[in-house]
Amino acid sequence: MSVRTFALVAIACAVSTVAARAADPRYPNWPCAQAKVPEISLAAVWAGPALDDAETKWKEDGKVSALVSRLAARKTPLDEAEKSVKEFLAGSAADKTSNAKLLFAGLFDTLNAQRAQVMSGLERVSRKQREAADKIREETIQLQALQDATPRDDGKVDALSNQLIWETRIFEDRRKVVRFVCEVPTAIDQRLFALGRVIQQEME
Repeated sequence: MSVRTFALVAIACAVSTVAARAADPRYPNWPCAQAKVPEISLAAVWAGPALDDAETKWKEDGKVSALVSRLAARKTPLDEAEKSVKEFLAGSAADKTSNAKLLFAGLFDTLNAQRAQVMSGLERVSRKQREAADKIREETIQLQALQDATPRDDGKVDALSNQLIWETRIFEDRRKVVRFVCEVPTAIDQRLFALGRVIQQEME
């Protein structure tokens, strides 16, 4: 594949990505096939008692806040996290309800914040990709002009060709990373739902 063709393929990918994002005009920089849901709804993941002041007090409990950090970390396997929830809530009935509400409030806050951070990063990379696509498009037109010029300056043609190869490589690498990271918000949703279900089961 010639440099010119390679660059044009990258541009085609960029244009199709932009078109896909434009499907929801509310979020023009959202690069994922999955619909953007800015926040997890509490009602979607929690059917237990009202959290009341647990939403603000969970950080004041050192044991709860430490456990929340461990449970929310994606490196902690879900089955291990679920086991830790059960062990933590194995106390008396009175403490169990209070601790359960604190624990879920902490997980809800923490995982929602993680999710927002990931989505913000995705949109930031998406903006860079759009800028990169525009730059590649402009440089491809410049390369065509240099290739068609008479006399032709082979030094400039080679320099711009190499630059385009490098830029298209970076573009493609970012595109692959974005596709992978697009799965993370859904994984966070699933983690919160699973842990919330275990917490509610332990309260019964």
